[in-house]
Amino acid sequence: MTPAGTRPDQGSAAQDTALLADAGRPSRREQILQAAAQLFAERGSRSVGVDDVGAAVGVTGPAIYRHFASKDAMLAEMLVRISERLADGGRERVAAAGPDPAAQLRALIDFQVDFALDNPALIVVHDRDLASLPEAEAGQVRRLQRRYVEVWVAVLARLHPGAEAAACRARAHAVFGLINSTPHSAGRLDRTAMAGLLRGMAWAAATG
Repeated sequence: MTPAGTRPDQGSAAQDTALLADAGRPSRREQILQAAAQLFAERGSRSVGVDDVGAAVGVTGPAIYRHFASKDAMLAEMLVRISERLADGGRERVAAAGPDPAAQLRALIDFQVDFALDNPALIVVHDRDLASLPEAEAGQVRRLQRRYVEVWVAVLARLHPGAEAAACRARAHAVFGLINSTPHSAGRLDRTAMAGLLRGMAWAAATG
C-alpha cells in the first residue's frame, strides 16, 4: 500500500484500530495483533521475535502461543483481517450512499482516508511484509483486495462511462497510492486538515 521502508508516525500504536472489533474493549488476541503490527512496522516482521511482541503487551513470549501458533500466524491474521474490513466496508459505504455514483465515490474516499489516517502501521506492514506470507494466506489477502478494488472500479465506471475497466482500475490504484502515502506525512497537519487535504486530492484524481 505504501513504499517499502516507510515508518508510521510516532504514537500510531494508539491509532491502529482496524484490527479491533471494539476499540474500547480490545481482546487479548487483538492487543497482541495491535502490538505486533506496530513492531512489524517499526522493524520489519523478520526482525521481531515472539518475545518482543509478548513484552509489548505485558505477557511472556510463551503465553503468546495460546493465541497464535507463530509470528507468521500473527502477520497472516492481521493482513487478512484488514483486507476483509476494507472489502466489506467498501461495499457497505457504497450501499449506504444511495444510487448516485458521485455520492458513492465520496463515501469510498472518506472510508479510505479514515482507514489510512487511523492505521499507519498496518499500511506499512502490508506494503513491506505481504510477500513474507505463505502463498495460501497471501492469495487470500490478494483476493480480498481485488474485491475491494472492484467496488471502486464499479463506481468509477459509472462516473467515467467511456472509460475501459482497466483505466478505472488504474485510477483506483492511483487514488489508493495517494491516500496511503500518509505514513510519510502523518503529524505534519492535524487530522482534520490532513483528512480534508486527502479527500480533495483523491476526488480530483478520481474524477479529473
